[in-house]
Order: sequence, then structure tokens, then C-alpha cells
Amino acid sequence: MPIFSYRAIDYEGKKTQGLTNAFNKRAAEEKLRDKGFDVLSIRDKTDSPEIRVLNVIMPVKTKDLVIFSRQFSVMVSANLTIVQALRIAAEQTDNFTLKMIISEISQEVDSGSSLSSALSKRPKIFTPFYVNVVKSGETSGKLDSVLSYLADEMEKDYDMSSKIKGAMIYPVFVMLGLFVVGIIMMVVVVPRLLGVLRETGAELPLSTRIVMTASDFLVNYWWALIIGIVLFLIGFRFFSRTKSGRRAIDAFKLNSPVFGKLFKMIYIVRFTRSMHTLITGGVTVSKSLDIVSQVVGNKIYMDLIEKSKKDVGEGGSLSDAFMTSKDVPKMVPQMIIVGEKTGKLDTILEKITDFYSREITNTLNNLVTLLEPMVMIVMGVAVGVMVAAIILPMYNLASEF
Repeated sequence: MPIFSYRAIDYEGKKTQGLTNAFNKRAAEEKLRDKGFDVLSIRDKTDSPEIRVLNVIMPVKTKDLVIFSRQFSVMVSANLTIVQALRIAAEQTDNFTLKMIISEISQEVDSGSSLSSALSKRPKIFTPFYVNVVKSGETSGKLDSVLSYLADEMEKDYDMSSKIKGAMIYPVFVMLGLFVVGIIMMVVVVPRLLGVLRETGAELPLSTRIVMTASDFLVNYWWALIIGIVLFLIGFRFFSRTKSGRRAIDAFKLNSPVFGKLFKMIYIVRFTRSMHTLITGGVTVSKSLDIVSQVVGNKIYMDLIEKSKKDVGEGGSLSDAFMTSKDVPKMVPQMIIVGEKTGKLDTILEKITDFYSREITNTLNNLVTLLEPMVMIVMGVAVGVMVAAIILPMYNLASEF
């Protein structure tokens, strides 16, 4: 939908300017007049550089999509037409990029396109998971209930992600602060203190010589360090994009000493929650597995789900591949077997999701408690190294006089 910039006089008699979207210039003028504005000028800015930049610096975040999904589901449940609901949602959203996208979708739906088809044209915003759930709602005639359920599940997934990020803020902030302080000490403070020790000509301990070497390197070859870090990041990025590299990184996540168990539970919840949402929405098990393999976010589990899809296609059980995997707790395939035998697979998947969601919360709480003393130990070791390398030699030197 076109974007227009305007200058107008508002209902209080004050000059104002801004952006609005409408089907054409006349519709934009009518829209502004309905708000009580006296339009002075209006220009089409759809393809202007500033709009392109705005789309880049204001990406659609998960929270924006969650809010849109909730508002949209409520309006559809209130018997508004899809086009009306989309237009109101476009007005209410604060994210400019999402506002433009929703407006374009409403125009396409108004022109006869299905909602799922319009959403599928924006795969960077609306994932195949999202599109297929909406499509199942259109097919079954229960779009309002499917949208409401989708919004609920997205909120749960967003809440889990927020908890994980929140738990990591403190240790990351402290370690980053420690790193910055360490760099300042090594570049500014340490060279001056060590200059005094060098002038004495006294024999220095090993720890002091190591710190001196590191400080000299940072002062004289800081550019080499920066180049090395940049090259490492570029190399890591290319490595992570290869199949073997992606698999190695994902395997390391699952087997890491502190976070491995947490990662496993996160991927299991992603799998069970997504499967439950799709199956409840009327998507077949085979199609659900195909979609979820792209949602789970880990190559090890992706291959495992692909193997399960193959087993299901050949008439086997969904749980067969999970039963032999060391990366899946035994409880998961055992409960899936129960769900398949009783015909209540969706209910079982929901119970697994609830169980591991609580486990994630408990693990995060314990992890934060564990990380606090670990951070303090790291800080203590760093301070101890500095004392052993600088303060003690200076103290010994002073005691000789």
C-alpha cells in the first residue's frame, strides 16, 4: 500500500506533519480529514530512500507479531471481516514496517486473494508454520479459533524466549564490563606501572612477564588483534553456513557442560509446541513434521524429525526415531507412543510441552543462581592475576628499601 507524507493543520489549529498509508492520494486525504486535519500538502513517498531506510532500521520483532496476532484474532472472533480486521490492525500497530505489510495484505485479500496466500508472500515475516496454521483455519472454517490458539502459542513461545534472554543479561553484562575494564587496564594503566618495574632492572616473576607481553601486544599490535577477530567472525560465519559446520555447532550446543541440558529442553518444547499447534489446527502429521523441521532451529533435531517423517510415510511410528536418539529424553517417545495408541497425540504433545516449559523455568532459575558465584570467581581470578603480576613485585621492591 502506498505511503504518503503530509503537512496539515490539526483540530487544535497547529501545524503538523507525518506519514500515512492509503490506497491512493484521494483516500489518504479523506483519511486525514476524517481525523479532523486540514490538509496543506500530500506527497507519495512509497519508493523514497527515507522509507527504505526506515524499513531496514525498524524490523518486525517477535513481540510486534504476537501483538498483531492477538489483536487480529480478537477482531475476527468479533465477526469483523478479514479485510476490516486487517485494516484496523494496521492502524493500531506501532511498527511502521509491519503497518505497511498488513496494509498490503489487506489490499490483496480485498482483491480476492486468500489470507494464507497473502501471508505466504512474506516468508521473512510470516513463517511456513504461521501460514499453514492460518491455512488450516481457512479450510476448516474455524479461522477465529485457530487464530486465537495461534496467538496463545506465540505468546508462550515469546515468554519462554524472554525468560532465557532475561536470565542471560546479568552474567553477560558483568563479563562484558570485566572485559572492557581489563582492556583499559592492559592498555592504559599496566604499561605505566610496569615501566617502573622495568627501570629497576630486577628479575620479574613469570606472571609479571606474561602480563607485560600481553600489554605490549595490545598497545603495539591492537590492529592485528582487531583484524584477527574480524577474520575469525567471518570464518565462523562461513563455517556455520556449511552443512557439516552447522551440524558441528549444533552438536556442541547439545553437549556443552552447562547449557547442554537447557538447549535440549528448548528444542523439545519447540518441537512439541509446534506439532501440537499444527495438529490441533488440522494439519496432517506428515505435513506438520515437514514444517516443524524448519522451525526447531537445530540441525541434529532437524535430521531426527526428517527421519521421523520418513518413518511415518512408510507406515511406521512417529516415536521410532526419537526412541533411539541420545539427544531426546526417553519420556518423550514413550508418551508419544501413548498418544498414538489412544488417538490423543495432540493432548500428549501439550502435556510434554507444559512439563518441559516448567523444567526450563526451573533450570533457568538454578542457572542464574549458579552463574552468580561463577562470575564472582572469574572476577576474583582476574583481580588475583593482576595483583600477583603487578602489586606483589612492586611491594617486594619497596620492601627492599
